[in-house]
Amino acid sequence: RPQPAANDKSDIRLVKLRLGPGQPGGPSKCGLVSNGTACSRSTLIEPERLKDFGEEDLVNGNVRVRGTKAFGDAEFKLMEPPKIRRLSEFRIVPRPVVEYLRFEDISAASFRIQTVIQKTPCTYSRLSKQYGMEIYLKKEHLHYTGSVKERGVLYLLTSLSQAQQRKGVIVASDCNFSMAVAHHAVELKIPVFAIMPSCCSSPRLRIYRDYGAMVISYGSTSHDSQNHACHLATENGYLYLEEDESAPYLAGLGTVGMEIIDQVSKLDAVVVPAAGQYGLLAGTAAAIKHLNSKILVIGIEPEGFPLLQQSLKADGPIKDMNTNPNKKLYGDLMARSLGVNTFQLAKKLVDKVVSVSEEDALVAMLRFQEFERSTVDTEGAMGLAAILAGQLPELKGKKVAVVVSSANMELELVRQCVDRALVLDDRVSKFSVQLGEWPGDMAKLLDVLSREDVRLLDVCHRRQSEKSDLFKAKVECVVETRDKNQSIQLRKVLSERYPSIYWLDR
Repeated sequence: RPQPAANDKSDIRLVKLRLGPGQPGGPSKCGLVSNGTACSRSTLIEPERLKDFGEEDLVNGNVRVRGTKAFGDAEFKLMEPPKIRRLSEFRIVPRPVVEYLRFEDISAASFRIQTVIQKTPCTYSRLSKQYGMEIYLKKEHLHYTGSVKERGVLYLLTSLSQAQQRKGVIVASDCNFSMAVAHHAVELKIPVFAIMPSCCSSPRLRIYRDYGAMVISYGSTSHDSQNHACHLATENGYLYLEEDESAPYLAGLGTVGMEIIDQVSKLDAVVVPAAGQYGLLAGTAAAIKHLNSKILVIGIEPEGFPLLQQSLKADGPIKDMNTNPNKKLYGDLMARSLGVNTFQLAKKLVDKVVSVSEEDALVAMLRFQEFERSTVDTEGAMGLAAILAGQLPELKGKKVAVVVSSANMELELVRQCVDRALVLDDRVSKFSVQLGEWPGDMAKLLDVLSREDVRLLDVCHRRQSEKSDLFKAKVECVVETRDKNQSIQLRKVLSERYPSIYWLDR
């Protein structure tokens, strides 16, 4: 009980308390606590004393001590603490769901990679008048490795820890993702190993070596090389990289959407390919919808592998597709899977998903070569393929940006695709006709073709030995016309002159 001082007329004293684990009466490690003012270090409060303080004070990290009056020798009473509401009395407000991919992540990726990744052009296409809309081509195939995946790979590699960067990374599949890893890992001074199967062509292996990767051939299939890569990564501490839906990778791919908004004003729709690149579709949609929710985002995938369409119908990502897409044109489709997070982003942000046939994709490749002077692969041409196939009639008269994602296709395969596309576009025709073995019959046929102004690509003259075809010869011709109208005219003229003509199915 405190005693009043002799010279204290009002008998008022300020009570000071020492809190903490120190000895009673001894100095506290944290010093004095007076009128709620404490030292910079946090005060340790003994558990048995928690009941002496209101929960509000504890939450704020401060302890309130109030002054009291002492009258003579009477015992003093502390003032009644103010009535406060317990935390349990407050209405529980659920926390907002954390978004897997935020626009802030995409913006940070854009800032990080802007000094390394070039800002690809988004130019007006001469095909616009032909299809009745303003088409702007976002030419992502102009990157160093010929693929948009450089964006996601670069941001993914820069997000690794320094220890992991010093150790190195491994890739084990011949695809656009692995090529981007090989190039940018070397540029960042990160050791990179490419484990490739024996079926990988020599020109492709040379590309990895030119980038600076350590190429190791192992196994006869991609499955063998991937298993070996996982084993090496586990035993030596390397990081095995494969295309997935990690947030840094999607954020890097989403920078495409930011650039499109900046390059094309008053945009109505964006068409994005999704053949093994569902991360590109999800990341681009996240950026586009954040900047302008009125812009339509349309995803395009191959007709032989409609994974996203089937997943949307099933309301969940499908793991196995009972389809066999063309492995030459879409070689890495089977190795790709639609992750849960990527599916949720696509379900929420993508307005429409359509599929295109292999034939339409090949014709779109032909259009790129003729009108844009560019050679792209089937994945890069899928956006334009959906437009020329008439699957997006709602875009007539609109301003549309089409993402051209990649242009990695071997030269021999490009030649085969162009030859096939010319046939599909009714520009190359093949027919057979029986001619008599008389002088001048072959010259007359060639004269007809010359007058119709068609180009003779190939001719084969076969003599028949059957009795019914004595003195007859079978001639097969391959001709090229300017367009479909000229092809129709040629068929009409030859059918009138040679009733035995037979047009071979394409």
